[in-house]
Amino acid sequence: MAARKPQVSVKRVYEPASPSDGVRVLVDRLWPRGLKKKAARIDAWLRDLAPSNELRKWFHRHPTEQPEFRTRYLGELQGAVARESLGGLEKLVTDEGKVTLLFASKNVAYNNATVLEEVVEKSSLRSSSGKERSRTRPPKARRPTRKNRISAAGA
Repeated sequence: MAARKPQVSVKRVYEPASPSDGVRVLVDRLWPRGLKKKAARIDAWLRDLAPSNELRKWFHRHPTEQPEFRTRYLGELQGAVARESLGGLEKLVTDEGKVTLLFASKNVAYNNATVLEEVVEKSSLRSSSGKERSRTRPPKARRPTRKNRISAAGA
């Protein structure tokens, strides 16, 4: 039996939920205005994957600076908490097969969810080919050498 290819899509949280959405994950730091939790039909809310308040406000003032936003946002995703949440999202995509990233922005063409979609799809392609798996294993413990013991003792 062939393995199913994980699918990630993006959708504005204000659009009605549909069965084709799969697992619905909100990736904004703030709860969407005027939306009741029951009406949103959100399965998970990953605030740690949202841009920082500073970056969110900066992008609101500079909406045409998409490459700069992407660079700054990818930098924020390198933080420990964000990496852990990203790993959870990638596992969810692998386990469930279909995940819809929800956002509140009026800019449907470009926002943090579209950047996350790229990141998760790229990651799922690498892990399915086996190349990424070797990188995610913890490094082997090394025997301390004389040089390492000396530098550790001197520190």
